[in-house]
Amino acid sequence: MQAIYNLLYEPGIPLKVMGILLGVWLIASHAIALTKPDLVKPWLKGFPRNEKIGTVLVIIAFAWTFVVWSCMDLGEFFKIEKPVQMILVAGCVGVIVYVKEFLAVRSLGFLMILAAAPILDSAFLKEPQTRLLIVALAYVIALKGMFWVGMPYLMRDQINWVLAKDKRYQIGALAGAVYGLVVLACALAWW
Repeated sequence: MQAIYNLLYEPGIPLKVMGILLGVWLIASHAIALTKPDLVKPWLKGFPRNEKIGTVLVIIAFAWTFVVWSCMDLGEFFKIEKPVQMILVAGCVGVIVYVKEFLAVRSLGFLMILAAAPILDSAFLKEPQTRLLIVALAYVIALKGMFWVGMPYLMRDQINWVLAKDKRYQIGALAGAVYGLVVLACALAWW
């Protein structure tokens, strides 16, 4: 558990590695969206209410939170470490059992909020200025994540808006792939 925490937060993922990971992820995911629209569109349409994916994502999110809580320096709050760990486990089970509505969206939003910190840490006080490409991405991820946790129907509405016209879908997928290419190029060239 400590090894995972150290990888993500202490000292964290180097900027070059983070840039390569994000660039490849953006390129791959958006290239699949461009080349296989008949497969991706129905999957996107059904994602917000997909309980199976939501259950897996919520377990990952709570496990990540459990690792962070268990490994970070709690200072004077070290006495409540074990009770909070039990609350996290109970909370995970409670969310899976009682929060069926838009579980996939809420858990993805939760993961996006958690993912923003390691991304920002990798770019903190680093040169060159092109690192701001992943800083901007991290803030977009965190902001969207917060909205999707609190108002999960927004994701459904955003997906419906993008899928309403083929041109929107193609422009969105192409823009994501191009952004990934720029991030990857910067990571390989300068970071």
